[in-house]
Amino acid sequence: MKRINTKAVERTYPLLFGEEVCQAAEEGKPIVALESTIISHGMPWPQNMETAEGLEETVRSAGAVPATIAVIDGVIRIGISKEQLDFLATGKDIVKASRRDLPVVFAKKSSAATTVAATMIAASMAGIKLFATGGVGGVHRGAPSTFDISADLQELAKTNVAVVCAGVKAILDLPLTMEYLETMGVPVLGFGTDELPAFYSRTSGISLEYRIDSYEEGAQILDAKWKAGLSGGVLITNPIPEAHSMETAKINGAIEAALAEADRLRIRGKKITPFLLDKVKSLTEGESLTANIALVKNNATVAAGIAKALSEEE
Repeated sequence: MKRINTKAVERTYPLLFGEEVCQAAEEGKPIVALESTIISHGMPWPQNMETAEGLEETVRSAGAVPATIAVIDGVIRIGISKEQLDFLATGKDIVKASRRDLPVVFAKKSSAATTVAATMIAASMAGIKLFATGGVGGVHRGAPSTFDISADLQELAKTNVAVVCAGVKAILDLPLTMEYLETMGVPVLGFGTDELPAFYSRTSGISLEYRIDSYEEGAQILDAKWKAGLSGGVLITNPIPEAHSMETAKINGAIEAALAEADRLRIRGKKITPFLLDKVKSLTEGESLTANIALVKNNATVAAGIAKALSEEE
């Protein structure tokens, strides 16, 4: 198991380890990174706080140590306290930070919730290889004319962190996202599935070339990739539990209606995803939020299992 010299890392980057994560890193225990955008921008109160705490407990129960990542007063926190978690869940001026935002956040000593891309960057700085989230960003619908493509995809192409998710967010263009990931050389693995999950639903109609059926198999692929010097991440797609999978026609109808509303209101940029998720929640009478919570906890369990297996490979 690879141990991390946390003091050396803290001297190198604008970064501080939380006590629990610091001990785990120095002892070589498996760690799973968790993002904070889901807390500040992805869910309403109090579900955001309950989900954040629940995710950490899910990771612990699966035998790993959770590291919720955020920027507090210009410093990356690898593992945050309950008070900091509450601040992120209730604060009104929390920046939504991706790669481009981080230098400004650092310089201004702002506080920010980290997107998938920013969480990958922070996890890589801290030596953490596994990251669990709900869904990753991707190519937006209409991107051939708007060029709206999430920075998450570029980060997956260059940062050595594996992301466990329930697929690409269903509000996006899934086929174009898969084409982009192929172009950028990002392996996409299906955990127990031959088909790309569609976030709220287990199926998308898009076949995957690579399937894994155990934590050990996933860890072996990650270990082989990085030992060979093939930089970049891996996307491990894990279907939402059957009991919470939404009917395809229902969720697609809600997404189309939400997209039409966003277009009418001219909502663009980093505001679009939170708007669409909230609108879909409203249109599905909360069913999509329940599904989101279930799938991200399921992803945390899988990430913890692969993290444990990878620690044994190393």
